[in-house]
Amino acid sequence: RRSRSLALVEARRSLEGDAMFVMFPGQGSQSVGMARPLLDLFPTTRMTFEEAGDACRANLLRLCLDAPADELELTANQQPCILTMSIALWRVLLAETELRAPTCMAGHSLGEYSALVASGHMDFADAARLVRARGQAMQDAVPLGLGAMAAVIGSTAAQVTAACKGISRPDCVVELADDNGPTQHIISGHKKAVDAACAFFAQQTIKTLPLSVSAPFHSSLMAPAKAVMDPLLRATCLEPRARNVSIIANVTGKLAAPYTVDLLIDQIDQRALAGHALHCCATGDCKDTRGRPRQGTDRACPTRNAPWT
Repeated sequence: RRSRSLALVEARRSLEGDAMFVMFPGQGSQSVGMARPLLDLFPTTRMTFEEAGDACRANLLRLCLDAPADELELTANQQPCILTMSIALWRVLLAETELRAPTCMAGHSLGEYSALVASGHMDFADAARLVRARGQAMQDAVPLGLGAMAAVIGSTAAQVTAACKGISRPDCVVELADDNGPTQHIISGHKKAVDAACAFFAQQTIKTLPLSVSAPFHSSLMAPAKAVMDPLLRATCLEPRARNVSIIANVTGKLAAPYTVDLLIDQIDQRALAGHALHCCATGDCKDTRGRPRQGTDRACPTRNAPWT
């Protein structure tokens, strides 16, 4: 049987050879009772939830099994829950399938922590503590109900940026927060400004979709959260134990070699480039001519500025 929850981890094989690219999800991918199918099929995954819950001092198992939507949606809860679900699923895939070692990994915003844990660069308990603190810092930065995010489907990044600039005011901002693809983008900011942007796009017959999140991530409003997380992340040990697995950073759209905590710090209040990571790997750019992960300095995806501008 294939659990519906396994869709939380997306693995794509390159059309060129057998390189594996794994991308982990971010906030908004949660659902009420999301751990139940996994626990029904693989009861031993309970230990993963207990491990993370002990680390961040939260009953993650209860949150992932029984919490109502409004409680699960709180970013201080949502972030460690999604991280733990992702790692539980990854451990199942490793134990129950013949999954080959991935060539590179990435994560959608929060999912970058999952990628770091799965690749061996970050300790799972450290990641659980960090994302719990990250979620709390982000919620503290913008009181509940004052921030919002929405997907914009059917418009270019340039069009979205122009619309946001036209709507934003010093005390009420909306910004382009994420590029998911050439015509799918995420906006983030004050709820009034996000609502105004959605109304503008509706007039242009461009579809928008509110996201189930409790704060305006990847926007300038997250600057206070960045200040809180900076010392916590700089005190975290990153271990390059999986040197054959490259990490693509959200904030740069590049293969990061070596990977540094600055990439996690900067992504808090900067635009994420998840779509660029997918495009980069779909075209086989995660490996060199012999099929190995590219090594050396950060290398930009050659199509980074092409279809998204």
